[in-house]
Amino acid sequence: MLLFAGPMILGNLLQQLYNIADTLIVGRFLGSQALAAVGSTYTLFTFLTSIFIGLCMGSGTVVAYYVGKKEADSLEKSISASFWFIALLTVLINVFLVTGLDRILQLLQVPASLTALMGDYVRIIACGLIFVFLYNYFAFLLRAFGNSLTPLIFLGISSALNIVLDLVFVLLFDLGVAGAAWATVASQIFAGTALFIYTVKKEPLIRHALRCRLPGHTYFVQIIRFSIATCIQQSVMNFGILMIQGLVNSFGTSIMATFAAAVKIDAFAYMPAQEFGNAFSTFLSQNNGAGKKDRIRQGTRNAFLISMAFCLSVSAIIFVMAPRLMSFFVAPENTGIISIGVQYLRIEGSFYCLIGILFLLYAYYRGLGRPEMSIVLTVISLGTRVLLAYALSPIPLLGTTAIWAAIPIGWLLADLTGIAFMKKLVK
Repeated sequence: MLLFAGPMILGNLLQQLYNIADTLIVGRFLGSQALAAVGSTYTLFTFLTSIFIGLCMGSGTVVAYYVGKKEADSLEKSISASFWFIALLTVLINVFLVTGLDRILQLLQVPASLTALMGDYVRIIACGLIFVFLYNYFAFLLRAFGNSLTPLIFLGISSALNIVLDLVFVLLFDLGVAGAAWATVASQIFAGTALFIYTVKKEPLIRHALRCRLPGHTYFVQIIRFSIATCIQQSVMNFGILMIQGLVNSFGTSIMATFAAAVKIDAFAYMPAQEFGNAFSTFLSQNNGAGKKDRIRQGTRNAFLISMAFCLSVSAIIFVMAPRLMSFFVAPENTGIISIGVQYLRIEGSFYCLIGILFLLYAYYRGLGRPEMSIVLTVISLGTRVLLAYALSPIPLLGTTAIWAAIPIGWLLADLTGIAFMKKLVK
């Protein structure tokens, strides 16, 4: 599992690095207004990307199952059904985003001073969504076949390209926030197109699957069940974060800038645990298809031990390094922003073990054919977080502290529910 998860973790680290590079360059050279605008749109596009990731992850689980069963015909039909289904949804999402942008910015409670800046940024980034789909679809497809290294290579090149173009467009050509957006789109175009070309050239089975006629409704139903369930789990999780972003925006530009920087650090810190969970899901699905129950039990025990060891280590590092990490994104004279960011990181970062468990629970239920349970856990986690944040943050004594503290409480309740149901299944 570790060997398989390694390239996935490195790939997502690279992705987070170039997202962090965007924030770093914008925050340092374009100021707090630009940082607040880019940071808020990052949360929006994390939500949209989570839809693609959820759809592709769910279809990848089905593909991994048929890889384990060694059923070539079912494998080809599941690939065909998933590709065309997710491609159609991608087009619909893009249309919805472009036509409903003004309303979306209103719902996010974006200050009037940032509306035009964010609107321009979002319209540019929307141009790359189809390539976000292509990269994630073929990345999860290759991982289902046991190849997690190739997506890493293409993502590494894309990440380097994004950073170089950020510097060129923002610093050399002085294109501002729009330059950062075009740099991101260019790197997405490369990653999606290059991985698509590689996959169809190197994998005859996949190439044939994409060329064949649409399969019967049985395969679409199966793909829709897993993809939509995983998509809902991923998007509900990020929609909750988007709702929190709206609440954060109501506190003004300084808090928006704080949240923009702290969320990037936070995502970077627990991302390896999330990717390890995705690898664990593929491991479970393949072994479930092959009927290897003992291997599933042993792998589950090992996965929880590995994830806990990692998360506890990262919690200690974040707690100690929080001030220095915030200072990377925010100029030293902005002591108020740094102080609030440190508070956020120390409150949430102390409990990374809870979200580590939650990622494994998502993977466990998805890998064993119960993806709907992941939705239940996500609703518990995010529902608790959103309700507590909106209920308690208006209290003057609590304010933004209530928003930060609500996060680990939601994780804990979801973990307790997921573990209780897991024990019931084992019995």
